[in-house]
Amino acid sequence: MQAWELPGMRKVASDFEDYFKDFSPEVRQRLQTLRQTIQALAPEATEAISYAIPTFKLNGKNLVHFAAFKKHIGFFPGARAMQVFAPQLSEYKISKGTLQLPLERPLPLELIKTMVEFCLSQLNPSFAASPELPQGSASLH
Repeated sequence: MQAWELPGMRKVASDFEDYFKDFSPEVRQRLQTLRQTIQALAPEATEAISYAIPTFKLNGKNLVHFAAFKKHIGFFPGARAMQVFAPQLSEYKISKGTLQLPLERPLPLELIKTMVEFCLSQLNPSFAASPELPQGSASLH
């Protein structure tokens, strides 16, 4: 993908490193931690820039996205994951497919891992791990 620019917007990064470089060391560390956490769970996933943000893809489909903002890290596991994990997300600002992780708080890595495992199970039904779903949530399929 070729980098392009729109008025008032930052250049679209060509890869994760290009995306990370414009942020403070503290934010870069958080982005790197998210990257490593996702890579450890989905080593077969590929890195891409999609929708101008870091994205992990599995079998050509988006697994999860993440991005840095002024006051938070956005984690984008998709609407289904947000619905399933809604009871565990009450202390965060959320939207249909987005979880906002405030920069002043530690990353909730166990929650992120569980959500990534859920997303893996959605894209690959033979995924070995079976994340524990919150009480009352629907089955994976």
